[in-house]
Parts: sequence; C-alpha cells; structure tokens
Amino acid sequence: MKKNVGRTDRIIRITLGIILFPLLFLRSTLYKLIGIASIPLIVTGLTQRCGAYALMGMDTCERD
Repeated sequence: MKKNVGRTDRIIRITLGIILFPLLFLRSTLYKLIGIASIPLIVTGLTQRCGAYALMGMDTCERD
C-alpha cells in the first residue's frame, strides 16, 4: 500500500494518539476504548499509511 497520510495529518494523528493513549490504563470502560482507539492513530501516523483512506480513495500527501 502506498503512503497516503501527509505531514500535517501525520502530526495530528501522532499527537492525538499520544495524548489519548494513557486513557487505556484507567478503570472506566469508555476511557479504555478511547485509549485503544489511539493505537491505530499512532500506527497510521508513523507508517503514513491509512487503510480507511485507501478504501475511500483519499490522499493527504503532498505530491510534486
């Protein structure tokens, strides 16, 4: 799969993922779910590949 996550999108995903990840360790089920949801944000930000974007045909990468 080709890269489809651009620089700004990448920074937002990683930052939001890092902020939400600690919620995984709280007792509330809702917080745990939000914490789990932060993992794909971090992974897609680091790899610059998003399966949902690929399915929708979206691409936020800057092309020359």
